[in-house]
Amino acid sequence: MKNFSVLSYAILAVLLLYTFASVQAQQPQPIINASLIGTVIDATTKEPIEGVTIQLEAVTHSVKTDRNGKFQFVTGQKLPFTLILTFVGYQKKKIIVNTSPAVIQLSPSSEDLEEVVVVGYGTQKRRDLTGAVASLPENLLKQPVASLDQTLKGGISGVQVTQTSGQPGGGVSIRIRGGASVQGGNEPLYVIDGFPVYNQTESTGVGSGTPVNPLASINPADIESIEVLKDAAATAIYGSRGANGVILVTTKKGKAGHVQLNYDGSIGAQSVLKKIDVLNAHDFAVLRNEALYDANPSLGPNQYRKQTELDQLGEGTNWQQEAFRTGKIQNHQLSLSGGAEKVQYFLGANYFDQEGVIINTNFRRLGFRSNINANPFDRLQVGANLSINKTNAQIAPSGIVNALLIMPPTATIYDPNGGYTLRNPFENIFANPIATLKETTNTTNGLRVLGTSFAQYRILKGLQAKVLLGVDLNNRNDKFYLPSYIYEGAGSQGEASLGNLNGTSWLNENTLTYTGVIGQHNFNALLGFTQQENKNEVFSAGAQNFVTDDLLFNNLQSGSILTRPTSDTYNWVLHSYLARVNYNYANKYYVSASVRRDGSSRFGADNKWGNFPSLAFSWRIINEPFFKQVFPGIDDFKIRTSFGTTGNQEIGQYQSLSTLYSLNYLFGNNVITGFASQRVPNKNLGWETTFQYDAGFDLSLLRNRLQFTVDYYYKKTKDLLLNVEIPWTSGYATSLQNFGSVSNKGLEFGLKSKNLQGNLSWNTDLNVSFNRNNVLTIGGGATSYITGNYIIKVGEPLGTFYGTVIDGILQSGEEKTKGALTGNANPKAGDRLYKDINGDGQFTTANDRTIIGNAQPDFIFGISNTLSYKGFDLSFLIQGTVGNDLLNINRQNLEMFTGQQNASIDALNRWTPDNPSQLYPRAKLDPAPVFSNQFVESGSFARLKSLQLGYSFPKEWLKNAHIANLNLYLAAQNLLTWTSYRGFDPEVTSGSNVQIGTDAGIYPANKSVSVGISLTF
Repeated sequence: MKNFSVLSYAILAVLLLYTFASVQAQQPQPIINASLIGTVIDATTKEPIEGVTIQLEAVTHSVKTDRNGKFQFVTGQKLPFTLILTFVGYQKKKIIVNTSPAVIQLSPSSEDLEEVVVVGYGTQKRRDLTGAVASLPENLLKQPVASLDQTLKGGISGVQVTQTSGQPGGGVSIRIRGGASVQGGNEPLYVIDGFPVYNQTESTGVGSGTPVNPLASINPADIESIEVLKDAAATAIYGSRGANGVILVTTKKGKAGHVQLNYDGSIGAQSVLKKIDVLNAHDFAVLRNEALYDANPSLGPNQYRKQTELDQLGEGTNWQQEAFRTGKIQNHQLSLSGGAEKVQYFLGANYFDQEGVIINTNFRRLGFRSNINANPFDRLQVGANLSINKTNAQIAPSGIVNALLIMPPTATIYDPNGGYTLRNPFENIFANPIATLKETTNTTNGLRVLGTSFAQYRILKGLQAKVLLGVDLNNRNDKFYLPSYIYEGAGSQGEASLGNLNGTSWLNENTLTYTGVIGQHNFNALLGFTQQENKNEVFSAGAQNFVTDDLLFNNLQSGSILTRPTSDTYNWVLHSYLARVNYNYANKYYVSASVRRDGSSRFGADNKWGNFPSLAFSWRIINEPFFKQVFPGIDDFKIRTSFGTTGNQEIGQYQSLSTLYSLNYLFGNNVITGFASQRVPNKNLGWETTFQYDAGFDLSLLRNRLQFTVDYYYKKTKDLLLNVEIPWTSGYATSLQNFGSVSNKGLEFGLKSKNLQGNLSWNTDLNVSFNRNNVLTIGGGATSYITGNYIIKVGEPLGTFYGTVIDGILQSGEEKTKGALTGNANPKAGDRLYKDINGDGQFTTANDRTIIGNAQPDFIFGISNTLSYKGFDLSFLIQGTVGNDLLNINRQNLEMFTGQQNASIDALNRWTPDNPSQLYPRAKLDPAPVFSNQFVESGSFARLKSLQLGYSFPKEWLKNAHIANLNLYLAAQNLLTWTSYRGFDPEVTSGSNVQIGTDAGIYPANKSVSVGISLTF
């Protein structure tokens, strides 16, 4: 071993001497104390460039060019010099200069245009895109969020992201260029490393509350890039699933070279954005006294509490204070990446733990990822992407937020014996919400395995064949238990249920791609066949009347009453043929055409196949010689237009068939189980089809420092899937048919700005989107129909509120003249007045409703900024919506003023003989709830969505510790919100296609602050 070491050192010394001698022979002899004079010019225009930074390599000494592009060095360094030149809008250049004076040329930077972006079944350079494709800014991918869809908020024009629940692991609703479907899906298609996923929660029928977002099972820290396909030119290649847009997610891959070990961890705290002001115990007791007196004056004014008792009441029970908390949040990510020329790898592990802002709610995820790419032979490339994620969550039961608001403050959490107060002590029966939260077991546990593997073989020059196989395995277990000692479980003496769902989806894609160049003609062609199948199996069982609550759901057989078990299985299959041709001449004239033929098991026997074509053109005018002469200050200019058709198959399974359901009936004295037809069959049931036209342009100015993207689009969705009324003689009330049409049209503006470069760097991304939704036809000759508090009407957008209009408060002496406008048989002063819409001289809810608002925004916006200076970096995002309305159901409940439940703080300004209010009615024990414009509020808001401040330590400080990068950061989410909305959060929706913009006791959103460290070896 010793001899081997000596020999090794000897060989190394010889090699070093040989290398040194070779270098000396090849390079000119250095000159000490040399000076250098030079000029920097534009490589294209040959014009001098002012302000270029020229730095000597390995030293801090640098100079800048003057207005004539000239610079001068006087230094003790040796000639030749190695110079590094940097300037905004130009490519960074490293050059060896041997003589003086020197003329150095810089080429305009086109990094953004040369950037390779992911598109359907392939990649393209951004400059070659003919469709509307947008990339999420890199800084937004770093947000500390639970699911990848939450990173899209405010990041891309035309993409509206709205929270459906603030619960840990909760979901969002995404609309790309507006929603069109009424009963079908409106969410986009996600394609994760090539695997198409529709983000829909399947129910086991067990538990209560908002389910966990399925996308929360995927670790956002694993994501390398997100692209959003918006127009038909980009989405038609996904055919029957492209109508609502497509979101392409690419996870991180290893790179050949140095092995990197990275740890990124953060811990933080979160709290509810705001609380709703309600009455305290004293004020509530006064309200209840008034309501009881109004119902029965003969019993006197203090029927609930005497004045001495009122004087002793203080705040009482603050139910929101008892339920809301400061929740902890932590996230840890460990990854190893690297590789050689033949094999590259990325391995990652993640742990995410979020406590909810409501007690006894949480979400946890433990995940592992492995991405491997290899080139075992010159013509063969293979790869595999695999993620395994285990999640578990404790979910807030349904209605809990509403219960926290309306529970009387005079009620207590515990009774004098130390047990839970079971329920509201008055006529309205609802449970003790703190007991419900603390004692209900309402958990969901998931295991998701999502993976793809591929082999790509180069058959001939330019011709490649690719086979991709993928699988998405989704297992979920729901567990629910109501103990006998709280109100909900008292009647059943304990209630337990278990549910299990096994979902399996497999994918096979087979494609041929040809890329060729003939002179200035560039071709790219794609042919493919794909098939995907999904199958779900669901089972649930339960029991009641338990001897003890200690076993929870772990011993169903100990319940003396078994609830009826259920099981189900359902699947769907999609077979597809696809083709696409991209052509450009001289990088000036581009044509792209695609077609996809889909066959889906979801539709009728006569309508299972659909064709979805698209055609797109673009003209890169910047490459025309005449344009450069006329507009020398423009760096890039391209105009685009596209036409195409896409589909929507998200209607559930077996809707075209007359499926059966089981039911019980009496036959003599026996209960017999039988089957009945569930619906009318419809062999003609087909796709919702969306035609889309897009026209836009991309413009770059000031050496690519300013980049504009503008798009106008028009989308028309026809053959809407609607439950149409049919004659009762058929035995059914409705039949699902293709009727009606809806349009969306709008403008999108995007701006990327490199404001400053150099030691101080500042970049801005801005997007603004305008969309106008309109119902064109409904079908069957109808012009409108009402659903709940909404109306679907020709000429109006979806999400239109339909209700009454308040017109003040009935005052004393007006009972005879205006009493008919209260809708009450015996009107009294203090009742609400409503407008007589139909002009018949009286008010009725059925006849005097009108359009009172709409949930569609006038425009949405987002602006993100990234700044860096000497190791410090700051990024923030402000996003919001303008012009949309929200239905505040919480407020409607709190303005009943019944004295049976708590009320809004506005009850202090209610009508009384001494306070003749024109806005808030009197206390009334049993009012009839009337939906009116009083509860439709402006949902406009602007929000500081994310803020992150970090510091990266200088690399020379870390070199001796063998650390490549060390960054400390502070991150905040939802830090500030500017809005007039009176609910918990203006960024809210029900998730319904029609009843959008409804805030009905949704788990409130939170604001959070975290500190973290990122460490790379």
